[in-house]
Amino acid sequence: MSDDVIVHQYEAVVVGAGGAGLMAALHLAQQGVSTAVVSKLYPTRSHTGTAQGGIGAPLGSVEEDHWEWYAFDTIKGSDYLADQDAVDIMCQEAVDCVYFLEHMGLPFDRTPEGKILQRRFGGHTRNYGEGPVRRACHAADRTGHMILQTLYQQCLKRSVTFFDEFFLTDIILTEDGPPPSCCGIVALEIATGRLHVFNAKTVLLATGGFGRIFKITSNAHTLTGDGCAVVWRRGVPLEDMEFYQFHPTGIYRMGILLSEAARGEGAYLINDLGERFLQRYAPTLMELAPRDLISRYMYLEIKEGRGIGGKDYLYLDLRHLPRQVLDEKLPDITDFVRTYLGLEPAREPVPVQPTAHYAMGGIPTDVYGQVLWDEIGRKVNGLYAAGECACVSVHGANRLGTNSLVDILVFGRRAGLHMASWCREQGWVPLPDNPQAFTEQILSQLLKTNGTERIGRIRQELQEVMMDQAGVWRTGDGLSQALDKVRSLKERLFHLRLDDTGRLFNLDLLEAMELTYLLDCAEALVVSALNRTESRGAHYRDDYPERDDANWLRHTLVRCSGWRLGSADHKLEFSYKPVVITRFQPAQRKY
Repeated sequence: MSDDVIVHQYEAVVVGAGGAGLMAALHLAQQGVSTAVVSKLYPTRSHTGTAQGGIGAPLGSVEEDHWEWYAFDTIKGSDYLADQDAVDIMCQEAVDCVYFLEHMGLPFDRTPEGKILQRRFGGHTRNYGEGPVRRACHAADRTGHMILQTLYQQCLKRSVTFFDEFFLTDIILTEDGPPPSCCGIVALEIATGRLHVFNAKTVLLATGGFGRIFKITSNAHTLTGDGCAVVWRRGVPLEDMEFYQFHPTGIYRMGILLSEAARGEGAYLINDLGERFLQRYAPTLMELAPRDLISRYMYLEIKEGRGIGGKDYLYLDLRHLPRQVLDEKLPDITDFVRTYLGLEPAREPVPVQPTAHYAMGGIPTDVYGQVLWDEIGRKVNGLYAAGECACVSVHGANRLGTNSLVDILVFGRRAGLHMASWCREQGWVPLPDNPQAFTEQILSQLLKTNGTERIGRIRQELQEVMMDQAGVWRTGDGLSQALDKVRSLKERLFHLRLDDTGRLFNLDLLEAMELTYLLDCAEALVVSALNRTESRGAHYRDDYPERDDANWLRHTLVRCSGWRLGSADHKLEFSYKPVVITRFQPAQRKY
């Protein structure tokens, strides 16, 4: 191994310091496992901190609720593609996770009696769909921020080791198998440019989503699909990548999210005629229908000429809400409107449009976070995934609001506990010779290219074609165009020009690496969307407008072999696994 490479050894390595990663790390540390968290950000800057509205849990603090009602809403919201055994686990364990956070110090809003306050959220109903229920536990509209702060402080208290601003470049898999075993990761230390090899008994990928493949997105610049791309290059399949959620209320042209908490507190969506147009589409739940449906209905209103002033946006109307609600329950949302739009939400309606928000698909796992190698359930020994980069699948074709936070907490904890058991029972797998070789080859190629292509230009073209052809409204022709474009952009990587060709704090190199990840995630999404000839949840195809349970009530797995930087000459293979159905049979979604 090169003298420039630094080697570390921990029983467990967690990649990503958002809610899933920190929840797992905390439980590993509580079990006495030596644990390192590797993050390309300072932990409290992780994207969990932007989650505003709340955590779903059937506490019944404000009104009657039951986990079975919650499971029904999640499964119906998923357009019946969620695995019902995993959903049952999530909905039952949500309550324990919320109380765990409360005991760790998270400052939830309270009822006058001191119970955790709960608000309404889209798609959450009482008694299997009779009407809205208050299920979202919240800390004003800063719930995710409070989760990060709470978990990070508890991890520091328990001596978890943090490697901040370390960039994931590869996972280390053994040559045996299939399936192989994972014995660590390779990461680039951003400040120095040095490579670090982390040898571990277990590795958890909790690297978040890949929303930066789209032009208008709520996702931070750091959400570039690192974990998904790294495993895809190593032959691990990705699951249900065609299902990408657009949140209905992003600030027009900016994508900055105005949480569903606003609609949970009573805000309206209105068109150019001043109508609450959702009366036509979802008369029972109105603004609290699931996100995929509201985004599509907004698209239809705009397409039919009822966008504001004939343009491609609508209004979120908070003017009728009491000032106390705006100031105490929605302080961040109203501040965003004032800061970014110069509007006063108490007096003026807010321009909004659907914004790319959340990946339902990702790295396939079982209910303990173990990464699956294939459709028959074989596992990559020692490798785990949790959070948005993973697909367990509890979100199916469409995620309900609040369930991202529930997902990261429940399955982050389950992964951490299972990893702790693995560490007690398993020995060390030795590192192969030169585990950093694959990373060094990629970095060398990027640093030595001397072409005319610019990172920003390729990324811009990617984001535009994905927004136009693979967004809320899709067609086979449009997806084919997007696939051709993505593959041509991949080939243009061979002709990149980096202004900085050194290794010391090289942000050009970092952006180039992130661009390669985005292109991989975009290709996996587009080929999966082109392959699925139906409409379901967030995947709507105008040429196949109906759901097709006979042929498509199943999960997509897409695997890449022969990956090379700057080449689209690799092989993609599709396989499928059945949806787990227990108590709720697929039915038409009506709200």
